Amino acid sequence: MIDRLSCCLALFLAIAAVPVLPAHAAGTCRFISAQELAGAMPALKWSLISNQDGRGCIYQAGRGDTMMLTVFRNPDKDRARELYATFVKTLTERMPLNAIADIGDEGQRGTTAADAQRQEASVLALSSDYILQISVYPIGRRADDALLGPLTQVARVAVGNMGKTSERFGDCEWLNAADADGFLDRSTLQVQRTGAGSCMMFDREANTMLVAVIATSRDTAVSMMKRTGPCQHVAIPELGSEAYGEHSCTKGNGNAVNIFVWKNGRQASILFAPVKPHPESGSVERLKAVAARVYGKL
Repeated sequence: MIDRLSCCLALFLAIAAVPVLPAHAAGTCRFISAQELAGAMPALKWSLISNQDGRGCIYQAGRGDTMMLTVFRNPDKDRARELYATFVKTLTERMPLNAIADIGDEGQRGTTAADAQRQEASVLALSSDYILQISVYPIGRRADDALLGPLTQVARVAVGNMGKTSERFGDCEWLNAADADGFLDRSTLQVQRTGAGSCMMFDREANTMLVAVIATSRDTAVSMMKRTGPCQHVAIPELGSEAYGEHSCTKGNGNAVNIFVWKNGRQASILFAPVKPHPESGSVERLKAVAARVYGKL
């Protein structure tokens, strides 16, 4: 279940990370200040290019290096430890890891081999019900201990600030437990707010419903509506002339159903993603009721 849920989390973050503001307006990272970052990694000058609304931060350095800092909050410590073990296993497939002390409850770090096609240095830490992962992808040079040491210092600072994430469980302005009827198992339901414009619900089997709201123009919404792709499209005029649904996709999760609505300069994506074929997999009819409630809140 954790493997499937981590895939859903990755999908959700990809949806929610659609850029809304230009890079120069990224603001500040709530997990580490610019001064703390400069003190931990003085050899590199990082620029914050994306603040992922309390879920993490993305930086770039002058030479093209990229650093991604991501915080995962979990419903409880047991779930966090289970997800942490999955992340450790995934990282081990890319690089050898070594345990590190004095960083949360547990920590691991490592770098890819010298001949790896994509160089990476990563630090992973578990603290209570939070998980932190920080990765640097250098350009034109090795990810070695000279990079990993300072990156570990960054992680030590960020671990102490993980509680500042905007993620929380049991509360969401876009979805509520009643929206899960007919889609998710109510007896094992979790509701999670993952940012100001994003929420998710999931059950024990990792069937998932997501809402992601972004600021965008009507022209962009209409362009998305007219695009061709691997999914069947259906217009939903009762939710606005820009509203449409996608289902029966031949790529990705073919069981998923997605509805897009637009109003007042914002577009909302309402996604139902079951892990196996579901009675609602090939239709947008039942999901339209959930989308209508989201549309009314835009």
